[in-house]
Amino acid sequence: MQQLHPDDVIWRNARLATMAAGEPEPYGLKSGYALVVRGQLILAVIPESEIPSGHQRCVDLDGRLVTPGLIDCHTHLVFGGDRAAEWEERLNGVSYQAISARGGGINATVTATRNSSSESLLQLAQRRLERLMSEGVTTVEIKSGYGLNAEAEEKMLQVVRQLSLNNSVDISPTLLAAHAVPVEYRQDPDGWLTLVCEQIMPSLWQKELFEAVDVFCENVGFTPSQTERLFEAATEMGIPVKGHVEQLSNLGGAALVSRYKGLSADHIEYLDETGVQAMAQSGTVGVLLPGAFYFLQERQRPPVEHLRKLGVPMAVATDYNPGTSPFASLHMAMNMACVQFGLTPEEAWAGVTRHAAQALGRGASHGQLKAGYVADFVVWDAQHPVEMVYEPGRNPLYQRVFRGSVV
Repeated sequence: MQQLHPDDVIWRNARLATMAAGEPEPYGLKSGYALVVRGQLILAVIPESEIPSGHQRCVDLDGRLVTPGLIDCHTHLVFGGDRAAEWEERLNGVSYQAISARGGGINATVTATRNSSSESLLQLAQRRLERLMSEGVTTVEIKSGYGLNAEAEEKMLQVVRQLSLNNSVDISPTLLAAHAVPVEYRQDPDGWLTLVCEQIMPSLWQKELFEAVDVFCENVGFTPSQTERLFEAATEMGIPVKGHVEQLSNLGGAALVSRYKGLSADHIEYLDETGVQAMAQSGTVGVLLPGAFYFLQERQRPPVEHLRKLGVPMAVATDYNPGTSPFASLHMAMNMACVQFGLTPEEAWAGVTRHAAQALGRGASHGQLKAGYVADFVVWDAQHPVEMVYEPGRNPLYQRVFRGSVV
C-alpha cells in the first residue's frame, strides 16, 4: 500500500462485507481488516496489523458491520398524485380497463404530473428519496416517463437534477419518454416515437439531463420494431439503452436489449432461454423487480435458476412507482427477491451493490469495498448482512457514508 497521508481516514475495528467479486468468503466478509479512505475514494482494505501506529484519523466502529452503500437501480420517484383510490377499487372488483377508460391508470399519473409544479414534484420526490436513503441507499436511478410530452419530460428530469444537487446521493437519471403512448397520440404511436427520437431525446441529451434511454417493450407498450427504432436513434447519439421487457409476455425484448449491448433488461418474468443466452453473451444485467410482481399478484417468476447457471448478473430494485410498486424500501425488495424469486441472501446483496452498479454503468466505481472505488458505504448495528434481508422492517443503520463523509 502506498504511504498514508495525514488526512487519510482509517475506519477500523469493523467486520467488512466487501461484496467484491471473487472473494473466497460469502459476501466478501473480512474480520480484522480496516478501510482506508482518501478524499472521496477507498485507498485500500488492509489488515488491522498494518495500521500505522500513531495515525491520527482513525474511526473505531466497535465491531460493527460495514457494507457498500446500497444501490436502487430502477425507480420512478418523480410523479404527481397517487393511485391509492384506484388500488382500492381494483380490490373491490372494478377492472383496470374500466378505471383506465375514465382516465385512470397511467394516464391519471401523467395528468397529475403534467399539472404539478416543479416545486411540488420536488417536494414529493424528496420525501420518497429520504426513505430510501434512510435504509442506506447511496446511489439511485430515477426515470422520467410520466410527462409524455416534451415540456413535462424535461420538467421531470430537471427535478431529478435538483434532487441530485440537494442530497448526498448519487443519482442516475434515465429518459423513459417511451413509457406509454400519450393520449394525444393514441391513434398515432409511431408519431409519438418520431417525436421522442428526433426531438425530445436529442434535446434533453444535449442538456445533459439523462444518462440512458429506457422503453416499455410490451404488448401494452411499444412493439419490438418500435423499440429497435428507439435503440437505433439512441445508439447513433452514443446513448446507453435499457428496457422494461418480458414483464407480461415474451416479445424478445431482452434479446433486443442485448443486441444493443444494453445496460439492463428489467422485470424479465417471461424471459426465455434465448433471451437468457443473449444476456449472458452481452453482459446485460437482469434487474428483478419483486415489488411489482407482488403488488400485481403475478404468477410467472423470472427464470432465476437459468440466469444463475449462465452467469447473468442479477440486480434487485424497488421499481418505486404509484401504479404497481409503491414501496420505497430496498430491504423489502431484497426480502421479496429471496422469498418470491428464490435468490439467496448473498445474491440479493450482490443485486443491490455490485450488480446494481453494473446495471447503471458504474460497475468499475461503485458497489464494492475495493481500492479505487467511491467511498460510499454503510455502517450497521448488525453482525451479518443477512439480517437486513431476513427482517426488512428493522433498520439497523448506524451511519451512511457518501463519498468519504458521514451524512
